[in-house]
Parts: sequence; structure tokens; C-alpha cells
Amino acid sequence: MSGEKLSVAEATKQDKEGQVRTRSSIGFPYVDVGAAMELANAIHTHVGFGECDDDQLAAWTDQSPKSSGFREQLRVARMTDLIDASSGKNKLTELGRAIVDPNQTREVMVRAFLNVPLFSAVFEKYRGGVLPPAAALERDMVGLGVSEKQKDRARQVFERSAEQAGFFEHGKNRLVKPGVQSRDTPPATMDFGGGNGGNGGGGKPPSGVDPIISGLLARLPKAGTVWPEQERNLWIELLKGSFKLIYKDGAKKDG
Repeated sequence: MSGEKLSVAEATKQDKEGQVRTRSSIGFPYVDVGAAMELANAIHTHVGFGECDDDQLAAWTDQSPKSSGFREQLRVARMTDLIDASSGKNKLTELGRAIVDPNQTREVMVRAFLNVPLFSAVFEKYRGGVLPPAAALERDMVGLGVSEKQKDRARQVFERSAEQAGFFEHGKNRLVKPGVQSRDTPPATMDFGGGNGGNGGGGKPPSGVDPIISGLLARLPKAGTVWPEQERNLWIELLKGSFKLIYKDGAKKDG
């Protein structure tokens, strides 16, 4: 696979004023998951499990809060569920708190990678097999919902993210999920008691529910609270990506 390195600045260079970004129908970031971890570490270093404004977080990472690069870093941090901004402030999610713990970083990087709908879809398609060459992989990504004009960028970000998350440890032509410690619950304790950002259900998640789904349900705001449409759509994309990861296609065969 290609070893191209796409920096935050390079990844957003094409999105300057006057250029139109062609929309894709499947979610994916324009920078790698390592950029999300950078923001999580910055928050933890300066305020621990507290909150911060965009301008504070941008300053801590030597960026402008209005720059396209910083905005894209925030987007991938939210897509991978490492940072919560539902309150108008930035704070670590339960996964974000876990990723800054060196004992849990490896496991959470795997989860963060698979939280991206495009990445989880590609992983499901090629798990146990060999990845095709770059051109063929880009065609597959277009088939999954990536726009034709964004296929090269999507592939590069996918490859860098897969390497950062340890999926290329057995070679860059094989997408193998890294071995991590088995857990019955997500890396950090989820709040199912209806607190801030909880779903108000109370108690432990239902028996047999996958931890990924349980974690997403725990992130649902309480009924009647403000939940911006952009964040609702992102939550739905994450849920759809989780379904592809967890469940098999049960389509009936003819005859």
C-alpha cells in the first residue's frame, strides 16, 4: 500500500474559498485518527477531564480556531467519539479518557478506527483477506459511498489511520484487527444512569447488547434537550457503521 503522508494542512488545502467539496454518502474524516488523539491529549494535558473552548484547544495545538485544519481535527475527534462538544465546550468522552491512558491506548485506537463508517465498512469487506492495489481499493470506496473526487484522499487517510491503529501489523496488504485485551464493557466505565449526555435509561445496559452499541446509546442526550442536526447525523452514521461491524448480512437466498 502507499506510504503517502497527508498532513492536516495538506488535507484541507483543497477546501479553500471558491472550491466546492463534493459530498460523500458515507462518513470519513479528511485527516487521520492520530489527529483526533492529538486533541484528546491536549485536553487531558491542560484541563484533565474538564472542559475547554475551541480557541483554547486551538492555541494548545498551535493552530487558529478558524482554520480548516483545526476544524477538521475537531470533526475527526467527534467522529471517532474521543471528544464531546454537545455542551458547546470540548471535553473527553469515555473513550477519550481511556485513550490518554497508556494501558488502554492500543485498544481504544482500534475502537476509534472502527467508529469511522468508511473504515469499518472496508474492514468488514476485507477481513481475513488481502487488500487490493490502491486503484481497486479506491473503486471499492466509491462503491461504499465515497465521492469520485474524494477517493484518493479517502484511501490515504484510511491507510494512515489503519497503520496508526495497528491494523497493518501483519503487512500493509492485510487488514488485521490488532489483538487487545478482552473486555465485557468499553475501556472506561459508561454512565447509564441518565447523567449528562446519557440516555436516561438507568442501570446497566441490557444483557447481550454489544459494548459499542451500548456506548452509543449512552451518548444520547436526554429527551427535550437541544441536539444539533449535524451531531444527530454523525451519531446515526456511527450507529450504522457499528451495525456493519457487529452483525452479519442475513439476506435470504432464493429457493
